[in-house]
Amino acid sequence: MSRFARSEITAVLGPTNTGKTHLAVERMAGHASGMIGFPLRLLAREVYDRVVRMKGSDAEVALITGEEKILPPKARWFLCTAESMPLEREVAFVGLDEAQLGADPERGHVFTDRLLRARGREETMILGSDSLKPMLKALVPEAEVIGRPRFSTLSYAGAKKLSRLPRRSAIVAFSAEEVYAVAEALRRLRGGAAVVMGALSPRTRNAQVAMFQAGEVDYLVATDAIGMGLNMDVHHVAFASLNKFDGRRQRRLTVAEMAQIAGRAGRHQKDGSFGALHEEGPNAFTPEEVLAIEAHRVPPLEKLYWREGEPDFSSIGDLIGSLEAKPNSEVLRAAPEAIDLSVLKRLSEEDWVRDRVRSPAMVKRLWAACGLPDFRKLGAEPHSRFVGRLFGHLSEGRGHVPHQWFADEIARLDNMGGDVETLAGRIAAARSWAYIAHRADWLEDPIHWAERTRAIEEKLSDALHASLTQRFVDKRTTVLLRQIGADASNLPVTIGPEGEVSVEEHPLGTLTGFRFTVAPEARAADKRMLLAAAEKRLGGEYRKRGAALAEAEDAAISLAGAALAWRGVTVATLEPGPNIARPRIRLDRSLDVLDPAAKAAVQARLDRWFADQIGTRLTVLGKLDEATRDPEAGSPLRALASALLEAGGLLPRRAAANLVEALDLEARKRLRRIGVTIGTLDLFAPALLKPAAARWRRELMGLAAVPREGATVLPRSAPGADLAYGYRPLGAQAVRVDLVERIARAAHDSRQGRRPFAPDPALATSMGLTPETLARLMAQLGFRTARGAEGEAQRWIWQGLVAPPKPKAPPRDNAFAALAELKHG
Repeated sequence: MSRFARSEITAVLGPTNTGKTHLAVERMAGHASGMIGFPLRLLAREVYDRVVRMKGSDAEVALITGEEKILPPKARWFLCTAESMPLEREVAFVGLDEAQLGADPERGHVFTDRLLRARGREETMILGSDSLKPMLKALVPEAEVIGRPRFSTLSYAGAKKLSRLPRRSAIVAFSAEEVYAVAEALRRLRGGAAVVMGALSPRTRNAQVAMFQAGEVDYLVATDAIGMGLNMDVHHVAFASLNKFDGRRQRRLTVAEMAQIAGRAGRHQKDGSFGALHEEGPNAFTPEEVLAIEAHRVPPLEKLYWREGEPDFSSIGDLIGSLEAKPNSEVLRAAPEAIDLSVLKRLSEEDWVRDRVRSPAMVKRLWAACGLPDFRKLGAEPHSRFVGRLFGHLSEGRGHVPHQWFADEIARLDNMGGDVETLAGRIAAARSWAYIAHRADWLEDPIHWAERTRAIEEKLSDALHASLTQRFVDKRTTVLLRQIGADASNLPVTIGPEGEVSVEEHPLGTLTGFRFTVAPEARAADKRMLLAAAEKRLGGEYRKRGAALAEAEDAAISLAGAALAWRGVTVATLEPGPNIARPRIRLDRSLDVLDPAAKAAVQARLDRWFADQIGTRLTVLGKLDEATRDPEAGSPLRALASALLEAGGLLPRRAAANLVEALDLEARKRLRRIGVTIGTLDLFAPALLKPAAARWRRELMGLAAVPREGATVLPRSAPGADLAYGYRPLGAQAVRVDLVERIARAAHDSRQGRRPFAPDPALATSMGLTPETLARLMAQLGFRTARGAEGEAQRWIWQGLVAPPKPKAPPRDNAFAALAELKHG
């Protein structure tokens, strides 16, 4: 292959979107063999897939990471994480991506070691930021440094709230909790977001990115893993925070870190922008930072972290000593104690470990066990216990992890239930077992267990993707937001036969009558937006329903309590009006969606319907109402008609005795024509006692009890056994008022003046009256018992009804009343 530069070692430096990684892949593919180390498992997998497509086969392409190993026997091109690069293999090309990570306190020593030791037989290419230039001059002076300009412009767009971020934005946060909080907010405000974190498996990450790339969601929430070359179509990068915990302390991002992340905006020739969510405070950019990022000026690195890459395995002490050795260059700094070294030190204090580790081979095996990453982020002490148990198996017998322990542990992880955090925790644990399974000499059947752990991780990854999507993506809201802002009339809202309202098969809620109710599964924060969206589009449906109600047949409208219903839905309520026959009909508030003309038409239809029902079902009440407004009816009849209406057409005679006495003959005749009977004890309309009319009367009167239909006599404890329902209470029984009048007339027909008589008991018996009830009734009718011979039927004497007590005169307790009394005294 032709030489790319004068030197065999080339450093290609520049900001993001300069094509550095693309160049390295192309250069590697042109050689007979090659290897590239990447900072992330996700990125290694992405490039592996790309190289397989380039070569047309995976037979000669290898992927090597801590938890995943695809290593064909004839592999020639290796895509690896920096930690997993097989440096013992000789290849024609070696590349190291993001080499400036040598300045990272946690992993820097790995990148520095690869910078110093990883070399290709024919070509070596170091990729990184411009900040790396002074380090290269000091450590790799023979390297030819080549700068590459950014393909597109990166500009500062200012601070924007989440709700105002443009589409195709990536929001960067620095903890899982913050990522979830931002994604949750975006779900409420903008319909959802894809989630990308370094801890995700490649399968979950790819599924989430695919949603974003396909336009199913317009936003992406990520950790700073996004800055490490993950290629996505991002137009704008927004920083949710400018502070991160680096494993030791909370600190502000460096300008280099800001630039690395912000640079993901814009792709190829398309310009990008960056900004923050906060305009002021610790999470806002300073003017100096903005200028530096826009100009791609990053401060030069002054130190890289180093740790011996080829330690001494003579003994545990020698191993620790070599790992803690000081660097011999002024630009190198001893790396902080990493977790692998912390675990090694803890285990070296165990007697059983020192007893078993007596040869360089066992020292090397112990160090390999200590290299198991703390995927679960347990911390040095718990992680060292796990590694200790692992090494206990690796250092005894045949040196293999027991089949049953491994099987039991991964079986516990084969559970797809739980929330996002639970599934993510299981994937982290699965990564530990995958790492173990990919060590060829740690298991008796490593290929089987590697496949088993891969299958479980894939299942968990699919479940996590589904859980992330369910929790952080509301496709219904996304569709709405894309369409309602442009032209609400084009919003594709459909209404099913049961009133179900949906947008492109995503349920919004239910339209019941004129009221739209948001779907129960919609979160509280979504409801206001969904209501607004649906109501804008449902205007036509409301008008259609309003017109149908205004022209509804009588049978389509019904009365239920104080409510008028149409098609089973309340459209109006009855409120007190002039009287029971003319209540006020108030339209339900749900009809406020109609325009004034439509509401007026509905009001007129309901008023007309109710008047028609009064005229056909409760004719008596309608005629009484007419009498109250007829000047020619006379004052006594108008007053009595009003009293009867107030009582629903049933009134004790004693309560209206003075009004009844004031009626002249013509008024009494008119009252009979109206349908009112002036009974001995009660004024009533027989038509109102019929079942259908009685039901309507109860509804209008607001009477809750429902007497047994057709009953003439009720037990006193039965529902409706009261005068308000048309039943006169008489001791243990209540008798319907029209039958009370029938018995009264029979009694008067049987008597001869004031002489004792015995009424025919057959009538009362046929009605179901007990002797006690009949005796009470006769007494109320103005009869008293007469003494007769023993064995004779009960005899009664007419003595007349007792007149109601006269109302007391009002107290004369003021000066006007005193003057009147003196005047008439």
